[in-house]
Amino acid sequence: MDKTVLNTNLPGLELFSRGKVRELYNIGEDKLLFVATDRISAYDPIEGKGKILTQFCTFWFDMFKDIVPNHLITASADEMPLEVQQHKDIIENRCLLVKKLKVLPIEAIVRGYLSGSAWTEYQISSTVCGIELPPNMKVSQKFHTPIFTPSTKADLGDHDMNIHPDKVKEMIGEELATQMERISIELYQRAAEYALKRGIIIADTKFEFGVDENGIIHLIDEVLTPDSSRFWPSAQYKVGIPQNSYDKQYLRDYLESIDFDKQTSIDLPPTVADNTIRKYIEAYVKLTGSRPQLL
Repeated sequence: MDKTVLNTNLPGLELFSRGKVRELYNIGEDKLLFVATDRISAYDPIEGKGKILTQFCTFWFDMFKDIVPNHLITASADEMPLEVQQHKDIIENRCLLVKKLKVLPIEAIVRGYLSGSAWTEYQISSTVCGIELPPNMKVSQKFHTPIFTPSTKADLGDHDMNIHPDKVKEMIGEELATQMERISIELYQRAAEYALKRGIIIADTKFEFGVDENGIIHLIDEVLTPDSSRFWPSAQYKVGIPQNSYDKQYLRDYLESIDFDKQTSIDLPPTVADNTIRKYIEAYVKLTGSRPQLL
């Protein structure tokens, strides 16, 4: 692998925003450059993570293009404007040139299994996002059909808030909300069926959407990565217990074991960082049939 990229400073390009993981640069008036760093929230960076996330996204964008248009123009630095190409040594395999769209302020979460914050809410009220669920469900249990459980899209440093699907209609209008829910579930179902044949259960994931000048909805940003999804090995799946995973849950579990305060930046033990990236690579190989480009 190459050196870790914690943040970027690309002379000649105008920074648009910095997210938890991605940094965005204006490219003209109608395009953005997405650069995925190796940051992992408040923790130490994990070398190569940004490249794996980027290559996950291009894989899924291609698979879903018959369902919904997306904002990707190219993932090849050689096909980008000259002012971008000059930074190829930093951004190669971790960048996307995309169309600038109006971002809808919703995290479109689809759940196929009861886990995470959904399990926490269910134990209190037998609901998820205010949606009534059957009684006596167990952790990691599969839903009869996938459910749409949206959240707000919080600013950096704030927390997303789960909301009832009806709230989405109030926020972005009934037509767009209906499209978002339908498309999100269709994307999840296709991905889940595909992944299961390759030994991975996609327990849940989140999508983000934007609209162009004609009001046409597009899939944007991060798509079905180990950062935005729960990937479980299907051979080890058992209802009623937390699952082993190929995603960030392994790191979350470690942090809980040391009573991490979720605020202070910490140094991860090398074994934890190595195991995390190994899980990301294993998931990528299983799902795509190839190894990610990490050089």
